[in-house]
Amino acid sequence: QVQLVESGGGLVQAGGSLRLSCAGSGSMFRIGDMGWYRQARGKQREPVATVARGGSTNYADSVKGRFTISRDDAKNTVSLQMNSLKPEDTAVYYCNAVRDWPRTYYWGQGTQVTVSS
Repeated sequence: QVQLVESGGGLVQAGGSLRLSCAGSGSMFRIGDMGWYRQARGKQREPVATVARGGSTNYADSVKGRFTISRDDAKNTVSLQMNSLKPEDTAVYYCNAVRDWPRTYYWGQGTQVTVSS
C-alpha cells in the first residue's frame, strides 16, 4: 500500500506563486509515473503535470511555461512549482502515483489552491 500526503496549498493573488509538495510512504516499490491532477468545482479531475521515473515530464497546455514538476526518488517526493497563477488555476490539487505492476493508481487527499483576481 502507498500513502500520499500533499502540502503547500493556500490562497494567493493572481500572478503569485505556490509550491505543492507530496510525500509518499509505504510500499513505493515499482512506482513509475508520479504527477499532479486538479479538480475545479463542477468540473472533472484533469491532469496538470506528470513526471516519469526517468525524469521525462508532461504538462497540460494550460500550465506550460508556468508550472514545473520535479521528483526526488530518494525521498519519495514529487513537487509542483506554480508561478504566474491565474484565477482559473483555482482547484483542489491531487498528488498521484502509479505502480507499474500490477497497475495501481494511488491518490493523495487533495490540497486546495485558490487564486484571487
